[in-house]
Amino acid sequence: MRQSQSCDACRARKVRCARENPEDPKQSCKHCITLGIPCTYDYQPKKRGPPNLASKSLLSPSVGPKSPTAYLEPSLNGIPSVANVPIPPSRYPIAADNYHPHYSPTNSLSSPSTYNGPRAPDVSNGNHLLPVKNEDPQTYSPHSESYHSFAMYNWSYKQHPQSPQQSHPSSHMLAPASIPMPVPPLSYYYRPHRLEEIAPRDTISLIIALFFDFVYPLTPCIHKPSFMADLHSRREERDPLFFALVMSTVASTLVQVPRSYLPMERTVVRKLAQACHEASRHITLATYDPPTSMHVVIRYFDCIYHFCEGHDATQHAAFGEAAHIAITLRMHEESSYDCLDPVECEVRRRIFWLLFGADKSESILLGRPICLRDEDCTVHFPKELDDEYITPSAYLPQPHGKTAIVSGLNYTSRIFALLGEILVRIRVDKRSPPQGQFATARLEEVQSLHTRILAALSHAPEPLRLKPAHSQSHLPPEYGGAGFRQATFAEVKDFFDNPNASRANALNPFLVMQANLFVTQQLVRFVIEQYRDELLMSLHGHVDESQVAQEREAVARDLLNILHSIPIQSIAINGPSLVHKVRFVASTLLDAVRKAETAPVSAARAHAYLWDFLSILSEIERNYLLDDDRDGTSSDGMIMA
Repeated sequence: MRQSQSCDACRARKVRCARENPEDPKQSCKHCITLGIPCTYDYQPKKRGPPNLASKSLLSPSVGPKSPTAYLEPSLNGIPSVANVPIPPSRYPIAADNYHPHYSPTNSLSSPSTYNGPRAPDVSNGNHLLPVKNEDPQTYSPHSESYHSFAMYNWSYKQHPQSPQQSHPSSHMLAPASIPMPVPPLSYYYRPHRLEEIAPRDTISLIIALFFDFVYPLTPCIHKPSFMADLHSRREERDPLFFALVMSTVASTLVQVPRSYLPMERTVVRKLAQACHEASRHITLATYDPPTSMHVVIRYFDCIYHFCEGHDATQHAAFGEAAHIAITLRMHEESSYDCLDPVECEVRRRIFWLLFGADKSESILLGRPICLRDEDCTVHFPKELDDEYITPSAYLPQPHGKTAIVSGLNYTSRIFALLGEILVRIRVDKRSPPQGQFATARLEEVQSLHTRILAALSHAPEPLRLKPAHSQSHLPPEYGGAGFRQATFAEVKDFFDNPNASRANALNPFLVMQANLFVTQQLVRFVIEQYRDELLMSLHGHVDESQVAQEREAVARDLLNILHSIPIQSIAINGPSLVHKVRFVASTLLDAVRKAETAPVSAARAHAYLWDFLSILSEIERNYLLDDDRDGTSSDGMIMA
């Protein structure tokens, strides 16, 4: 016979227990069905005993002895956890540890009589705006999954069905409003985790391998030997922050690698990327003190993930976190590197310059203020050494004649430094336009910047030098037309859809970096030429329209020559970031098209260039989308370096 008219969960929540059929004693109530928890009637009312005078004299009369561990007890029992073995203290302590030391997975759950942490504040003085409810807080129940609703076990090409027990904690917000849903403390997520909680380890290893094959040349902010050694030793099961790093690396890789490289359907890839990102985010929110370079790398990868997914505002927020953590660590100051080991030094230098370039891209394409100004930065470029020649104790010599992968980042950073210089001048002059001799002086500075950007890659190592397929002075007829576009579309489709397609060009890191380098150079060249024309207009009251049109056409011609001199697979690996850069320059050719009456020949050429740019590159961009319903456009996403 039931001892209570309400089930245990509804009694604890002080809500009305409702069932479809009140006469059926085996039927679960609606609330338990919604929450996906067992509907039990185990509560036994206890006889009232004498008051505990000892505890009454110790506790505040207005607040009961509520233990936070009681709050977590029903949920933690169902969470898969690492084997109960002593875990050494993490290198990354968190503030929550000072308040809730008993949350450590190695400690048993404390009872109210043994809890020594801080008590709830006394609200009797009326200084607190929110009352402390003196009721049983056992309401949070994440069930058997730590993070996400996507089951990754028993891997197959098809998505596995979702069970009610595999729901994300946030899905509980769909429960009736009468049921209070407390949010778990940050320390709940900051605990050891296994990769297998998200996906089979072999799957994670495959994606990590794809990262180093295709993504790493453009974002070399992980030291491969130490990262792989940590992964092999299962560091993530001892260090939650390293688990977050692996998760963010996987998430950013899944949205950048062509889907033909992954034996999964597009929807499966997207759900896995989301699960990995959310797992990383939950953990890192509890780890900001003290900040580390790993935080910066994680947030930069998060920024890439959101950029590729089209989450513009979230992407900018992630970038802001990464940049300001970097500043907190004084990554912009060379003196801060004096006491660091070589591996830490190079990781910090690389991630800082990646942020530096992304900052300049966002500034020019979105018209936003510069966050990392060149005049504030004294940090040197990364040493041009491959990872295997950087150890925790020493820098080893790079073999003679072997170009380091990081050289691509260094040359890109030099180009973005020039972009930073012109942007600073543009911003200053917009606030206070130069007049007379000051305008002349500014024009000379801009002319100097133009000379420097044209020569920026003249001394690049041989693997990074462009090998034009045709003369730069003219474009052969096969560069345009339906035949060319049709053949290129077929090659792009084969690259993205055919797992057996050749990957040689995509696996050549220097060809991939060439596309990024030379397209970025033309972008900066175009910005400088635009501002030079504005200065000439302010000085003389007019500009030579025909000369301006020729210069714009020259940028377009050189950009198209670059794209035709690099294999389409190498261009495609650059993904949406390169597409956005090209689109920024190509869109200005519409001005030339509008002047068809005064310059019909030039306008026709410009229109042809624009068509080639946008038709082919938009197809590349579309193939990176993980959502079939989206059209490939982003409202204001920044261009990642």
